[in-house]
Amino acid sequence: MAFTAADPDFESRVHASFARQGIMRLLGASITRVEPGAVDIDLPFRADLTQQHGYFHAGVTSTIADSAGGYAAYTLFPATSSVLTVEFKVNLVAPADGERLIARGRVKKHGRTLTICELEVAAVKDGRERACAYGLQTLIRLDAVADGPPG
Repeated sequence: MAFTAADPDFESRVHASFARQGIMRLLGASITRVEPGAVDIDLPFRADLTQQHGYFHAGVTSTIADSAGGYAAYTLFPATSSVLTVEFKVNLVAPADGERLIARGRVKKHGRTLTICELEVAAVKDGRERACAYGLQTLIRLDAVADGPPG
């Protein structure tokens, strides 16, 4: 599905907002794709991001999925708005076992107030991707709310 960004400067706005997310810095995640309605986030493996079996923890997998979807929606919002997650569900379909994870957020339905995104997280191991999580997310556009820390 092709979308048009309301803000021609959406890409730099997304990168600036992402840079303010302390959790993404803590995890070591980075944005690798920003297009209208689509964002990918990459996360290299670190042992401190794992659960007891050595796989990426479900909380880490879900966190990058949530941000990928949130920023995918944000690419379509006006420059004077912000985004918050209203709800999301993630199905973990395989162990998140790999050298890195790639979270992909894709807008499925863009509305004036609510936007619905599809989420996918793939584990990359030995150069091959394997889906480890799928999800669905609802986001809300907040108009005239600065995207930044509270004053």
